[in-house]
Amino acid sequence: MSNIAHTYYPQSGRLVVLGAGESGVGAAVLGKDRGFDVLVSDRDAIAFSYRNTLLAEEIAFEERGHTLDRIYQADLVIKSPGIPDTVEFISELRRRGIPVISEIEFAAQYTDAKLICITGSNGKTTTSMLTYRLLWDAGVDVGLAGNIGHSFALQVARSPREVFVLELSSFMLDDMYHFRADIAVLLNITADHLDRYDFKIENYVASKFRVLRNQSEADVFIYCMDDPHTAQALARFPTAAQSYPFSQKEKLHMGAFLDANNDLTILLPNREAFIMNIEELSLQGKHNVYNNMASGLVAKVQELRNQTMKESMGSFVNVEHRLEHVACIGGVNYINDSKATNVNSVWYALESFSSDIVLIMGGVDKGNDYEMMRDLVRDKVKAIICIGKENGRIHEAFEEDTEVIVNSASMSDAVQIASHLAKKGDTVLLSPACASFDWFKNYEDRGNQFKDAVMTL
Repeated sequence: MSNIAHTYYPQSGRLVVLGAGESGVGAAVLGKDRGFDVLVSDRDAIAFSYRNTLLAEEIAFEERGHTLDRIYQADLVIKSPGIPDTVEFISELRRRGIPVISEIEFAAQYTDAKLICITGSNGKTTTSMLTYRLLWDAGVDVGLAGNIGHSFALQVARSPREVFVLELSSFMLDDMYHFRADIAVLLNITADHLDRYDFKIENYVASKFRVLRNQSEADVFIYCMDDPHTAQALARFPTAAQSYPFSQKEKLHMGAFLDANNDLTILLPNREAFIMNIEELSLQGKHNVYNNMASGLVAKVQELRNQTMKESMGSFVNVEHRLEHVACIGGVNYINDSKATNVNSVWYALESFSSDIVLIMGGVDKGNDYEMMRDLVRDKVKAIICIGKENGRIHEAFEEDTEVIVNSASMSDAVQIASHLAKKGDTVLLSPACASFDWFKNYEDRGNQFKDAVMTL
């Protein structure tokens, strides 16, 4: 049985895949294997590795532009999550009644694997990787896909698993309609990517709650009851699934919580209680306690042994570019948090460290509301160094909350300035709160440039 209860989409004919990245090329391979006549179309040049895959698989493709006449002949279209619905030819496809779906929706038709789907504004990569690690260490036949790892469609086609952990962005969820998650995890919701949602937080909330679509009483929904947007929206999006909350503020009869001794406690029906002190967790900081709660709930739902869970949660290493310790030079710690592309991520980062932080931030502002950071900046940040082309809003937001705010000319320049401002015991933290594509290729490039600059000090 697939994770789409009935066949809603054509199972043969002309398949057009828009975007030749990881998800698009994976979807093309799966489509080819299932007998579709496949065309991959990308408005930009196709990366060398993906071009080679398409050539080896003998899949037709075009690059540096879309041939609309060919696209409109499609029976089914798979769209890259990065392409917004406002693009004219996407609207035209829908007007013509041609289904436009995500790679995740497409691939789910062809697997009976259990799908553990993790979404949220912050922490979803860490939680997805930790959940995968927990299951893998327990001997589960598990794959990792979605916004991370290899394409879900490619794995369904060529390396099927019994369980998949899927990190899902709101953009992916927007193009999913009949998909069903066996276990849905919603970590948090904070203002992010609002430019794709008419700058309305309620639209973004609705997108995140799409992870609950089509769930039944046999399925599970795990959520953070401390998150205000999630808590407020629960009544708007009722679910038949078994629901298990997690909280650091309240003791729960069922779910995950902290007791008086700071023990992470998980209680589920017909399961042995799980108890682990948060100081034993490999990932420290308030935000990572939430991530461990979510992953731990998934593990207990899957009936993993407590000892296996403790070993995994005590030894897990976080992902690159997320609160990654780079070096300690002259008693100053340098931390790469380039993956923090929104304000809430930076709030979590600041919360994780003591005072005397030199904060490197800035880039392409996505309509950020910096108000939530103000108290932490006032209490912990001794200087802000701006990167990126336009930083006026950062200056306006924090000019009264920290003694020093300066602009830099490059990442190397920013790190040099930071090294002069920081004293022994301080932390230099790259946590931008913004997108990267004014000065950098992506957040990985930004983080790598930071690390390179630190290592040349």
